[in-house]
Amino acid sequence: MDRLLVMRSFVTVADVGSFSGAAKALGTSGSLISRHVADLEKQIGVRLVNRTARSVSLTEHGVRYSDFARRILSEIDTEDETIAQMRDKPEGHLSIICPKWIGTLDLGDAIAAFAVAHPKIHVRFELGGMSDRTYDFLDSGFDVAFHTRDLRDSRVRLQKVASLPFVMVASARYLKRYGRLSHPNELADHDCLVHSNDPVWRIGHGHESTLHKIRNVAYQSNSYIALQKAAVHGRGIALLPQRSVYDELRAGTLEVLLPELAVPDRSLYAIYSPEQQTPRKVKVFLDFLSTWFAKNPMPKLETVTA
Repeated sequence: MDRLLVMRSFVTVADVGSFSGAAKALGTSGSLISRHVADLEKQIGVRLVNRTARSVSLTEHGVRYSDFARRILSEIDTEDETIAQMRDKPEGHLSIICPKWIGTLDLGDAIAAFAVAHPKIHVRFELGGMSDRTYDFLDSGFDVAFHTRDLRDSRVRLQKVASLPFVMVASARYLKRYGRLSHPNELADHDCLVHSNDPVWRIGHGHESTLHKIRNVAYQSNSYIALQKAAVHGRGIALLPQRSVYDELRAGTLEVLLPELAVPDRSLYAIYSPEQQTPRKVKVFLDFLSTWFAKNPMPKLETVTA
C-alpha cells in the first residue's frame, strides 16, 4: 500500500464529502478511492468515515487523522516545490573536480570568475584524485568533472567548453647540446619527457598529422608541471600545454620545435549527470565557461622558435 497515495485519497474524501467527488478531483474511480480509505482504516485499525448511501462523514478519529494527513501532505508538497525551485535557480552548492594540470591553467581563472559573477552559487573546486572510471565523480558527490578525452559513456553527458593548445618544446641548452629537429621522425634520436597518460604524440594538423610513439623516454611523470621543469633544466623535449609554458616561451627559456607542423589542440570537456533535467546551476556554469574561454583566447606566441 502506498501510504501517501491513500492518505491523499482520504484527505480529498474529507474535503469533498464523497467518494465520487474525490474520484473526480483525483482523476480516478470511486471504487479505487473507497478501497484506499478501507486500506487506510485497516492499516490504522480504526474506522475513519461513516458511510451511508448518499454521503460520507468523518468519525472522531477521522477528523483527527485528516488534520494530521493534511499537514503531512502539505509539508511534502511544499518541500517538493522548494526542491524544484532550487533546480530552476542558479544557486546552492556546485562541486567540480578535474586533473591537477587542467585546474592550474585557464580553467582555474574561469571558475574563479564564475564564483565572483554568481555569489549565490557556492563552489567546491578540487584538483586531482579522479578515478579512471568516468562516472565515479557523481558517486563522490561532484556535479561536474573535466577531461581532455572524448568520452563515449552513456552514463554521463559531455560538453566541449574550450580548446587547449599544446606545443612541443625544448630548452636552448638542450638544443645546443643535441641539435634541433628537422622532422618528427627524429624524435627517436632525442631524449623525450613524457606524460604517463600521453605516450603517443600527434604532430601536425588534419590529414597531415602523424602519430609518434615515444620510445626514448628520458623522463616520465604524471604531472605536466614536473615535465615543464625538466624541460627548462635541459633534460629533453616535451609536449606541454601552451598556457603552462607561455612565460618561458616569451622569455626564451623554452623554444617551440617544428612550429610549421604544430601540435593539435586538446578539447576541454565538461562531464555531468545524464539525468533528464540538468540543474540550472550546472547549465549556468557551463554557459559561463564557454563564454569565458571565447572571450579569453590563448594569446599568440611571441617567442623564438626552432
